[in-house]
Amino acid sequence: MIDLDFDGMTVLVVGGSSGIGNGIAHAFQERGAVTHVWGTRPRPEDYVEEGSDLARLAYAAVDVSDGEAIGAAAAMIPTLDVLVLAQGTVIYGGGENRMDGFRRVIEVNQTSVMACAMAFYDKLARTRASVIVISSTSAFQPARGNPAYSASKAGVVGLTRALASAWARDGIRVNSVAPGLVDTKLTAVTTKNPKRLAATLARIPLRRLGTPKDMAGAVLFLASPLAAYVIGVTIPVDGGLLLA
Repeated sequence: MIDLDFDGMTVLVVGGSSGIGNGIAHAFQERGAVTHVWGTRPRPEDYVEEGSDLARLAYAAVDVSDGEAIGAAAAMIPTLDVLVLAQGTVIYGGGENRMDGFRRVIEVNQTSVMACAMAFYDKLARTRASVIVISSTSAFQPARGNPAYSASKAGVVGLTRALASAWARDGIRVNSVAPGLVDTKLTAVTTKNPKRLAATLARIPLRRLGTPKDMAGAVLFLASPLAAYVIGVTIPVDGGLLLA
């Protein structure tokens, strides 16, 4: 039986400083990987108040909307076996209906995914690496009031398929995970509102929120030899939300 062992491997989780990305980063670190994370704040200590744990993770502050910053940070990681692209943002209160807000969300959630993947392409090809993109169930059902978020997450599903097809010849496997409702800072508008939370839970067959650990399980599978013949898929990890 193949174990989910990443001992001696190098992993980068973009957006691994908090939420789903942080849970994924620790899952790899606990299984032996040298694990790098990129976030937006100057120091890892700046994430303590929101519950992130960056202990034993190699942290770098990188603005993923800046192509030069991505290139400079990528140069500091000499080899890479797994690239997880978990960066994401959302603007509530109608902010995505303004073009500056719409462009900002698309830039972070979709454009930067391509920029990060391309920045590591040569290293990914050398190690015949795995790339896992974090999308959302909002790629398949609309997030009301968040057109840019929905569009960007649908866009990375398409990008996953396109890169998987193009890069398979180089031994790079590209796949995606689509989380449902996970209790993070991005979903606080729902999870901290009792009425909205109750209505959402009623639509989830498993009747609970997802956790970063739930998402990490799917990512570990896709990065492992167990998924050696899997490319271009997006796995919903949503407790059955898309079945409703």
